[in-house]
Amino acid sequence: MAVSAEIIEKERRLRELMAKEQLDAIAISSISNFAWITCGGSNYVGTATEVGAATAVVTQDRKYIVCDNIEARRIEEEEVADQGFEFRTYRWFEGKRDDAIRGIVGDGALGADIPIPGAVNISSTLDACRYRLTPDEINRYRLLGKDTGECLAETAREIVPGMTEQEIAAVMNRHLMARGITPTVTLVAVDERILKYRHPIPTDKKLDHCAMLVTGARKWGLICSATRMVHFGPLSSELRCKHEAVALVDATFIAGTIPGAVMSDIFNRALEAYKATGFGEEWKFHHQGGPTGYKGREFRVTARTNAIVLENQAFAWNPSITGTKSEDTIIATSQGPIILSETEDWPKIEVEVDGVTIRRPEIMIR
Repeated sequence: MAVSAEIIEKERRLRELMAKEQLDAIAISSISNFAWITCGGSNYVGTATEVGAATAVVTQDRKYIVCDNIEARRIEEEEVADQGFEFRTYRWFEGKRDDAIRGIVGDGALGADIPIPGAVNISSTLDACRYRLTPDEINRYRLLGKDTGECLAETAREIVPGMTEQEIAAVMNRHLMARGITPTVTLVAVDERILKYRHPIPTDKKLDHCAMLVTGARKWGLICSATRMVHFGPLSSELRCKHEAVALVDATFIAGTIPGAVMSDIFNRALEAYKATGFGEEWKFHHQGGPTGYKGREFRVTARTNAIVLENQAFAWNPSITGTKSEDTIIATSQGPIILSETEDWPKIEVEVDGVTIRRPEIMIR
């Protein structure tokens, strides 16, 4: 088996965590952490869950997959092939997951990312192991971002007035799923619902002249968040003003997201941009986003978030002003931000922040 640099680095991080926490093994069951340690593998069956049907157990010198007999063959052949995992399985009707894990660890100290009897909860410290992306993860994220942006553009060009929000959502998710992407968030609002709701679950409301498309798109465990606006007919001066303002705020977030920056400083600088555009209170009506990767948001940044931006850490900022929003997924690098979900076929607004030009999505006019 050829062991990749990504696997070596991730196992190094885990064993460094074991040494720090004085653990002999770590059990990983959440779908985000499982995808991370298996370089994009899936351990879930139903999507409406945070805990998968298989657990990865990493010790000081070996690693295992613990699951029932229903999941074992698929996971071994399709999710973790050639990654060096040994399998410990049990019959589905026995429910012996915890016993199988303890059989690996014995009397040793066990850490886990979900509640397991006798295990130390290390979910927050394990989360931090994921924040700095490896080169292979960045490559996968670039592919996902490109596909996500293209799916939103295809949707915006395909929908027509008279379609319901639910029909629009079906078009968007069809494009995503045709590329092997699983939607984790699907929000669609048309016309006055854009003005009323920040989290518009699709309804049977029919499109007249304006639609907001929002997705959280997952593949290889990574999640790409993006929002696009499409308008049929000329924009009102009010909507144009609002969208130019939110693009400036978003560009301020993105330009400030550089390795070493304090997240609260980025947040406060964006609040100044809100104020400068004349929409100083709008940030209070919805969160502004934060670090992402294997979760839609690792946490939401506020004026009190003193975490530091890491090299190769992913972010999804999502500033909004009533009636519009700007959102893409980016990676912070020392050479500047990589905007993953940006595509060339979508109209842009160019915004200059501190001498740097940041391109943000314009409202597509149909």
